[in-house]
Order: sequence, then structure tokens, then C-alpha cells
Amino acid sequence: MPHNSAQPSVIIIGAGFGGLAMALELQRAGFDNLLILEKSDAVGGVWRENTYPGAGCDIPSPLYSLSSEPNLSWTRRFSRQGEILAYLQTIADQRAITPRIRFGREVAEAKFDESTGRWQVWTTAGEHLESDVLVHAVGQLSRPALPRIAGIDSFDGPAFHSAEWDHTVELTGKRVAVIGTGASAIQLVPAIAPEVAELTLFQRSAAWVLRKPDTEYKPWQQTMFRRLPATRLAERFGIWLVCEGLSLSLVDVPVIRTLIARLGTRNLHAEISDPALRAALTPDYTPGCKRALFSNDYYPALARPNSRVVTDPIAEITPTGIRTADGVLHEVDAIVYGTGFRASEFLAQISIEGAGGVCLDAQWRDGARAYLGMAVPGFPNMFILYGPNTNLGGNSIVHMLESQARYITAMVSVLAERPGQFLEVRAEVEERFDAGLQKRLNRSVWTLCSSWYRTASGRISNNWPGTVSHYRLRTRRPKLADYHLHAHTPLETGAR
Repeated sequence: MPHNSAQPSVIIIGAGFGGLAMALELQRAGFDNLLILEKSDAVGGVWRENTYPGAGCDIPSPLYSLSSEPNLSWTRRFSRQGEILAYLQTIADQRAITPRIRFGREVAEAKFDESTGRWQVWTTAGEHLESDVLVHAVGQLSRPALPRIAGIDSFDGPAFHSAEWDHTVELTGKRVAVIGTGASAIQLVPAIAPEVAELTLFQRSAAWVLRKPDTEYKPWQQTMFRRLPATRLAERFGIWLVCEGLSLSLVDVPVIRTLIARLGTRNLHAEISDPALRAALTPDYTPGCKRALFSNDYYPALARPNSRVVTDPIAEITPTGIRTADGVLHEVDAIVYGTGFRASEFLAQISIEGAGGVCLDAQWRDGARAYLGMAVPGFPNMFILYGPNTNLGGNSIVHMLESQARYITAMVSVLAERPGQFLEVRAEVEERFDAGLQKRLNRSVWTLCSSWYRTASGRISNNWPGTVSHYRLRTRRPKLADYHLHAHTPLETGAR
């Protein structure tokens, strides 16, 4: 990454949706002195890793895609994992991003050098690189979380997390346990239920499940989208409008939650006739407190004669199965953990040291926080995509990523116009932003139950308490007054 005062160098960590969106925006602005470090051997992020049966997106693909890179050949409104991954691979190849990616490079450490105003980056293999700007695009949902259950390592059969699906294991005709009822489980359960001998779902809390307005796009529709772009844009806008409405229910318009509860309850009663099963699948918390799920086949899968739902807490895992708190041992042949991700552990396992030797872990010991979810005081020229408080409860994260990529690109432009300086968000600006954010979050639906949105202390460090249009307005034009401009002496250095 050669130093050039007119062309700041940028290292991006991660080649998922965020990393690719960032690279595209930089290229569009004329900044091509960039490098993406990707720990795996391919692009795609979560869509490369999550290959479990039934994997797909619960946001319609016309909206869950980059506005500058529309896919005119989606086969259905809610696309599956393979199609989304192919879309990302196509973008990387067609937009000449792939040559700028170093695959198999997992970042272990990053330090800011105040004497040069540059970031020093080391990979786990010991490779050393440096750049003017460091952008983290590792996401919130990239580190699988396993539950803390006694005996979890004692099980004799195959056991794996949904995000680390073992395709060498044949589940057909087996007794399979699924632990967890989140977005992954609601997709994989219907996919495997018809094939396994017995499916036992261990549920800690029931989910609000709404009908998925899915449809298969016919060839004439794809032709229409290509020849009449206005039709494609109209569908995207319509989906966006509905999602914005759902987002309003989370903080500002709680009455919408009543409608969601009615729709969810109606769906449950229409699909589940057994009173005991219906009672077990009835949520006991306000809609939106945990992410609402969309499926047309989840309830029918649980109503199958070979499916069981267990609501008793798990006491331990034994070599032959799962023992619940009531003393019953549920013997199974395989265990699938649909237990989500360590979403509050931002920036993965990277050791990050900012100005003055400040460690990010220490600064975030009471919970992750960042100005607009992107900038942290004490860490100059460092930005985060999908950082603290930028997750959504009802819209497309891709919209947020595009807003962030544009904002960061504008900051890179500032550095290009002011050679010999580096940017650091003012502590008082971040504190004022966080205070306002937490005040809104304290009025949100997320305070009404326990979920992965909240830390052990109760702080909501993941979610944005507003609409994506509000976030777009907040990030549309960066305010230089929000940042310190520090001077340094540029050095002609390069990667080594």
C-alpha cells in the first residue's frame, strides 16, 4: 500500500457485503489505492459461510442488494444463499474488485502509528502491511455462538453450528436435535424435517412468525425489469416503504406492534391445530423485542408427526442425547446448534491499538459504541461498517452499508484534500451522539425482553433506533467540525 498524499491508501478487512460496498464506493470516487484482506478463500461473508439447508434471506432481494448494482435476474423475491453468493461474486469479478483482495489473510492486530499517521496491520501469518485508512467490514454476524451447556463436548454423535454446517454428515433417517429458534433454525427445520426420522426442536422462547410474501419471478417479469427499470425501482421502493413502517413500530409508533401481533397470532392459529403445540409456539413477549421471522413452512414442519417441540430448559448434554430440567433424556443421533452469533463482540478477535496506545477492548469494556456506528475517539482514520448500533430490526442492512460507505469515502476525500493530516472523531461529539442514541433506545421495544441485542449489563449495543432514511440523512454529509485534524509528517513507505 504505497503512500501517496493525493491518493490515501485504504485497507478493508472483510470481503462480504460491507467490504465490497466500500470498495465500490471508493472506486467510484476515484480512489483505487485499496486492498481487501479476507480470511477465507472467497468473497461473500455470511453468505459464503452459511450453507445450511434452506439458507436464505428474510429481506426481499430487490432491497437486499446494492442500489448501484441491481440484479435483474433474481429467480425469486426472497433469494436463497447460493444465489446471493453468486451475486456478490459477480460484483467482485465484474467491477475488478477481486484482484484487490488478498485471500487467506486473517488480521490479528492493528496499531496506529502517530509518527506517520498510518495504520500498521499484521495478519495471523505474520504478514505486515500499512495504510492511511483502516476500514473494518467484519460484520456483526460472523462469529458463531455455542450455548454454555454442561457436557456440550461429551456427545458421541455429530454436532455442529448452523453456520458451520457439516455436509459430510447424512441426516436422512436420523434422530436430529435442533437447539434454538432464531432466523437460521426457522429455515433449516423445514428443510430437514421431511428427511429425518425424528426432529426435536429445543425452544427457549417462541418466535413471532409472519407469512413470507415470497414469489417466483417468471421470465416475463425478469424481462420487464430489464426493459422497464421503473418497474424494478417501484418494487424496491414498495418493499422499502413497508420495511420503514415496520421499523417505526420499534420505537416511535408502538401501535404497529398490535397489528404485527394479530398477524402472527392469526398465522399460528391457521397453521397449528393442536392446542398443546399452539400454546408452546405462542410468544410471551412484545413483537419486535426479538427479530420477527418470516416463513410459510416453519409451522407445518413442526406439525409433522415426526417433529417435537421441547420447551423444558436443557440441563446437560450427554454422550447419547440431551437431558432437560425435568430429568428426561432425549436420545438423538445428531445435534444442530441454531444458537446465533456473538454479535456484541465487534471487530472479531482483532487486537486494535489506537493513538497513545489505547486498546479498543479496554475502551469498549462497558459495551461497544461509536459515532454513527463508524468512528471511535482515539482511533484516527479508522472506520467501521455495520458497527455498534447499526443493526436493524426491520429493514435491509445493505441500505445502511451503502450510507456508511459513502460517508467513509467522503472522509477519505477530506484526507486527500489535506495531505499531512489525519482525522479523529471528537470525544464530546461521540458522547453526545451516544447519549441521544441511548435515550431513544430506552424507549424502544428492545428493553422489554432479553435478547442478543443487549449486553449482560442491559446496554443495547447492536441496534439503530430509527429508520434507514433517518440514518441516511444523518450520514449524508459528514461534518468536519465533528473531527480533530491532526498533523503528521508524511513518509514514503509501502507494504512490507
